[in-house]
Amino acid sequence: MIDFDRFAKCQVAVIGDLMLDCYLKGEASRVSPEAPVLIVRALSEKSVAGGAANVAANVAALGLFVRVVGLTGSDGARDMLFDRMRAHGRLDLSGVIPVLGRPTTKKLRVLGAHQQIIRIDEENTEPFDELTEARLIEAAFAAIEPSGVVILSDYGKGALSDRVLKAVIGKCNALGKTLLVDPKRLDLSAYRGASIITPNRKELTAATALPCDTDAEAAIAARRASDVCGADILLTRSEKGMSYFSGSSAPIHLATVAQDVFDVSGAGDTVIGVLAASLAADLPIGDAMKMANHAAGIVVAKVGTATVTIDELLASFASEAVDDVVNDGRRLSRSDAVALRWAWAKEKLTVGFANGCFDLLHPGHISLIRQASDSCDRLIMALNSDASVRRLKGPSRPVQDENARAAVIGAIKGVSAVVIFDEDTPLELIKALQPDILVKGADYTEDKVVGADIVRARGGRVVLADLSPGHSTTNIIKAAETPPGVKAQA
Repeated sequence: MIDFDRFAKCQVAVIGDLMLDCYLKGEASRVSPEAPVLIVRALSEKSVAGGAANVAANVAALGLFVRVVGLTGSDGARDMLFDRMRAHGRLDLSGVIPVLGRPTTKKLRVLGAHQQIIRIDEENTEPFDELTEARLIEAAFAAIEPSGVVILSDYGKGALSDRVLKAVIGKCNALGKTLLVDPKRLDLSAYRGASIITPNRKELTAATALPCDTDAEAAIAARRASDVCGADILLTRSEKGMSYFSGSSAPIHLATVAQDVFDVSGAGDTVIGVLAASLAADLPIGDAMKMANHAAGIVVAKVGTATVTIDELLASFASEAVDDVVNDGRRLSRSDAVALRWAWAKEKLTVGFANGCFDLLHPGHISLIRQASDSCDRLIMALNSDASVRRLKGPSRPVQDENARAAVIGAIKGVSAVVIFDEDTPLELIKALQPDILVKGADYTEDKVVGADIVRARGGRVVLADLSPGHSTTNIIKAAETPPGVKAQA
């Protein structure tokens, strides 16, 4: 799991069709005597950022700095849209150009019992004049320069004209920027030069005239799309999660994590926004997908266009991590362990950390683990990987591989989670987990304990566990290799 503090140092540019999403919630209980339509008694009304504005809001909600480029009317809806976007974080809206004589795109959805009854669109999708296009391109170039990742959010409302697309894609390619596109056009060749496009199933089928329900069908359709636009394909598949297709590499498939689905509007905005934020923070594509997948699972459980927060993402990852603990003998990936650690923190639980090779378990190991468990509410045990053990102990070790060692340690009472680390020391893992208590054997002094300064710096403490003399894995191995009747050398 990423250190979310890194997000605050990253910048993303969002260029595209800005709109204001409005929701009128009411009670629909009877039919009008004037026409065969429902009568809705209005109860509440709200407005949120929509389209590219919602993409920007999703990125900003994770703490990144967002430069927004697009077009609006010169009207009250523009002011309201700015207010809604700014509520989510740090945004530069100087690239949003007001156009006289045109309205800010607005969608009004009338809801009854959480169901959409009708949608009313206020918009003008006629082409913009050349001067407006030139101003938009100038604003886009200014936003692209300092940004790590660029998003094009195409809703077909006119901001991303042929001229604008060509200029923006060319600029991104010239500067080596990662460019993500949420496509609307059927002709995907317009997006040639993009790094990744993020169609949903309906959009990919429409663009390729191919079905994409099964994994095999999706792979064929994605290949066709990639041949046309030259980009990798991140396909969002509703209840089937999402899939990533990149050249000759094996596809990545992620199952959905959504528990409840109330409203899918804006889910694509969340996916591309969180994906961009993650890539800007240098996450590998698999981890960035996982972030976006969890975000999508959160946002579809909300009514209306929405964003996700870091706390919601942590809770979602923690829930998954708990399932992994139940199903996999308490062994967790590093990212899941971090998510679970911060979920425990929210419950005001102290988290302890102990590490070692734990090759052949002996009473000394058990004593240390019990003392560690007694010192905290939740204990994470970190085990050196097989490669790490070989570097530290020699080519004949470990006797038991990391899977066996993790299974044994995870079965001990008091151990909450087990994590494998591949480095020679657990320093990077300690930095990621930020435990409250660090436990090591009393044969160490505090100043020699790896990570002690990190734990103490945040108010934690180091516990030096009492030793159980005479027990060691090395002695067990020597005894096993010594013929009967011959005393093993200590």
